Amino acid sequence: MFVVSLSLVVASGLTHAIWSLFTKRSRNKSVFLWAIVMVTTVGLFPYLVRELWITPLSLQAYGLLLLSACLQSIYALLLAKTYNMGDLSQVYPIMRGTSTLFIPIVSVLFLRETLSVYGWMGLLCMVIGFLWLSGIISRKQTSAGTVKPFLMALCVGLCTTCYVFVDRLNLQHVSAITLLEVTNIGFMAGLTPIVLRSKQIGTEWKMNAKIILLGAILNPGSYLLFLFAMTYAPVAHISPIREIGTVFATILGIVVLKEKQGKLRIICSILILMGILIISFFG
Repeated sequence: MFVVSLSLVVASGLTHAIWSLFTKRSRNKSVFLWAIVMVTTVGLFPYLVRELWITPLSLQAYGLLLLSACLQSIYALLLAKTYNMGDLSQVYPIMRGTSTLFIPIVSVLFLRETLSVYGWMGLLCMVIGFLWLSGIISRKQTSAGTVKPFLMALCVGLCTTCYVFVDRLNLQHVSAITLLEVTNIGFMAGLTPIVLRSKQIGTEWKMNAKIILLGAILNPGSYLLFLFAMTYAPVAHISPIREIGTVFATILGIVVLKEKQGKLRIICSILILMGILIISFFG
């Protein structure tokens, strides 16, 4: 079953990198993110109502769902701001790497999950690759222009860490599809005030209608694949593997967006891949 989980997580990383590329290329990041999530939210709403009607939940379970929705609202706001500040190949590794660093630590301390010595070595390789890829290690001088995107991306990663653990608990009470709908509602709720004030929904749809529809499939599909994977393997083992999306995003940033430092970032991607393989086979 771990092979199934591994395949789901790799696919999740690829789809996440692709819709992140679409977001970075969009005209208005907040409107684009809101639009791609809106399509899925409308489609899945009847399923959410049906499941909650057939299977009533406890007060505690509803509280966890509400917490997940609130975290998604914060995540949506931070994500849009982060993509406005930095390049895809700069902020994406930090956003993903923060979660990779903290999820195994919290899993071991509080969820009684384990990583072997090789697993921690692989994790260390990934963290070094993330930091180097972001430019923090190689950059001799830092400025407000480079620190702000880093801090925003770090906040996104911390938020991701929190909602992954909350969603792990939510999966004990609801299906993955219902949980996805709840997170979508939270995501949209966070962005709706900004989107309405911008008055650019029509403009974004005219410019990127096909990309929005494709993103509407890839965005929820990415996290849905990860939710299914969590039912087959411990989160401390599979969550780092999802960060293979960093490799995909780096390549997309270099090839599609023509971002700089291509050779360095490819080397870092290889280092990250090594860490992923170590965790997958020996962690």
